Amino acid sequence: MPHHHADERASCGPGGELNSGYWQARYDEGTTGWDRGGPSPALSGWLQSGDLTPCRILVPGCGRGHEVLALAEAGFQVTGIDYAPSAVQAVRDALASRGLTAVIEQADLFDYQPQQPFEAIYEQTCLCALPPGRWGCYEKRLAAWLAPGGRLFAAFMQTDSDGGPPFACRPDAMRQLFAAERWAWPESLEPVPHPLGMTELTGVLRRR
Repeated sequence: MPHHHADERASCGPGGELNSGYWQARYDEGTTGWDRGGPSPALSGWLQSGDLTPCRILVPGCGRGHEVLALAEAGFQVTGIDYAPSAVQAVRDALASRGLTAVIEQADLFDYQPQQPFEAIYEQTCLCALPPGRWGCYEKRLAAWLAPGGRLFAAFMQTDSDGGPPFACRPDAMRQLFAAERWAWPESLEPVPHPLGMTELTGVLRRR
């Protein structure tokens, strides 16, 4: 129906109220509780197990880039994108200080268009930072950014609150969002504790 398409276009536009100014303010205020201060245990586990091996990988909402640095150090071709200018600069500075290379872009997720699809995406802090009304558009973006057969290494935030960010990425909602027609799911999701006192459910989804 025509009104549905118009609504979808509107919801898939730039990031609205949670824009670069909002996220920059979070860094300015020091309210960045999602930042562990180092790579996620889930990412470290995937690297150690060999489930994730060097490839072209995207890290949307990369923040200060702990995962970007770990991946670059492990020999990946990494691209990180984030809204907040200071976060982007922090990643670039950290890469330079360690003699590492990655592509870091300050961009709106809903405007971002890579030159070619990625083999993998690491999704941890981005989905839970978006209002649920925008999740459908973000899922389409993820699918478009991944080459067929590419894998989504995901950490779905679990929270008792309906507000956000972070917004609760409950398993039933995730299975509906990442529908089986487009995504092959693992047998189970593994819980990983988060410093905020919450839990992330982690797993690898494959783009069909």
